[in-house]
Amino acid sequence: MKDQSLEIVEKKGKGHPDSICDCLMEEASCALVQLYKKYTGRILHYNLDKGLLSAGQAAVAFGGGRIITPLRMIIGDRATLHYLGQELPVWDTVVESARNWIRRNLRYFDPDQHITFQSGLNPGSRELMGIFTPSERQVLKANDTSATVGFAPFTPTEELVVSLEQYLTSVCFQEKFPSAGEDIKIMAVRSDQALDLTIALAMVDRFIASESDYFDQKEAIRRSIADFVRSRFDASPLQIHLNTLDERGRGEDGIYITVTGTSAEQGDSGQVGRGNQVSGLICLMRPQSGEASAGKNPISHVGKIYNYLAHILAADIYQHFEEAGEVMVWLASRIGEPIDRPALVAVELIPQKGKKLAAGYQKVIAWRVEQHLEGIADLSQKLILGEVSLSHLSF
Repeated sequence: MKDQSLEIVEKKGKGHPDSICDCLMEEASCALVQLYKKYTGRILHYNLDKGLLSAGQAAVAFGGGRIITPLRMIIGDRATLHYLGQELPVWDTVVESARNWIRRNLRYFDPDQHITFQSGLNPGSRELMGIFTPSERQVLKANDTSATVGFAPFTPTEELVVSLEQYLTSVCFQEKFPSAGEDIKIMAVRSDQALDLTIALAMVDRFIASESDYFDQKEAIRRSIADFVRSRFDASPLQIHLNTLDERGRGEDGIYITVTGTSAEQGDSGQVGRGNQVSGLICLMRPQSGEASAGKNPISHVGKIYNYLAHILAADIYQHFEEAGEVMVWLASRIGEPIDRPALVAVELIPQKGKKLAAGYQKVIAWRVEQHLEGIADLSQKLILGEVSLSHLSF
C-alpha cells in the first residue's frame, strides 16, 4: 500500500458522534460482563452492537452558550435481563458506564445534563442464548456467520493520521489550545509524495471572544498541525485545510463552534459501526470488514473476536518474516461451529520489493495460525479484561 500512487485514510476522534457511540457501547459491554459475573459467576448472553446517538439542540455564543435540548442515546440490542427469576440491574449498569466514559473523555460535556438514554434492550432468542449454556466446552460456538480482515503494517500515512489525532487530543495540545474540542475528523489523501489533509475540529465557544478571535486561534492551530506533520512526514507538497465550512462575516453562524466540543450537540448524529475500524482507522484503499466490533460480547461473537484476531495474526506474521512487506488475513466463521475452528483462514503475504520468501513459508504461517486459534480462549479473556485495545477502543 505504501508504494501505491494513491492512498486515502480517515480517522474520527473520540468526540465524533460515531466514535462516541462505539465507545459508549464498548464501555457498556465491559460493564455488563462484570455485572453478569458478579451476580451469576459467568457471562450471560448479550450483544450491545446497535446504538444511535440523536443530536440535540444548542445555542452557541461567543464567551459561552448553552444546551437547549439534550442529546439522546438509544442503546440496543440484546441482553439477559433476568437470571433464575431475579431481575438484574442491566439498564442502570449500562447507563452509569456510559456516563462514566463521558466524564473521563469529554471535558465540556455534562453526562447528567447534556444527554438522555433510551433503552432498546430485549432478551435474545432462545437458540442464541443456548450458546451460553454451561457445558464442558472451553470454547463456545460462534453466534454468527461473518467475515473479518486484518492487515500489517501501517503505512507512513496511516501512522501519521493515528499520531496526529493523538496529538490533537493530547494534554499538551489541549493546554495550549483549550478551545479545541474532542470532536475531530481527519481525512488524509496522499498522491505520490503530496499529502492533502482536511481536518474538522470542533471549537468550544466559551474560549472564543469574537469572530476575529476564532480565526486567529484557528490559524494558530493550523500552524501547529503543520509543524507536527512536517516533523513526522516527508510530504511535498503539504496542504492542510481546517474547518473548511467557515465563512467570515456571519458571526457564530459561520464558524465551527460548539458548547461541548462535539458536533453531536446539534450538528451531527452518530451510529455504532460508522466510525473507525478495529485498527483505529478507516483505510479506504484496503479491504474492510463489515463487522462493527464495539458492544459485541467477547466470548462468542466472532464479529468482535475475529476482528481483533485478524489484525493480531497479520502483525505476528509480518514481524516473523523479515522479507515481508505487507500481510493481510481474512477470517470467516460459520454460526454454531466452535470459534477456534473458523470456516476459512486466508493469509496473503506480499514480500518486499526485490526479496523472496524462503521455501516452506506456508507451513510456518499455518503453524502460527494454529497457535493463535488454540489460544483464542485466552484472547477472549483479554478482551473481557480490556487488555487488548486497538486504537478507537482504547480512549
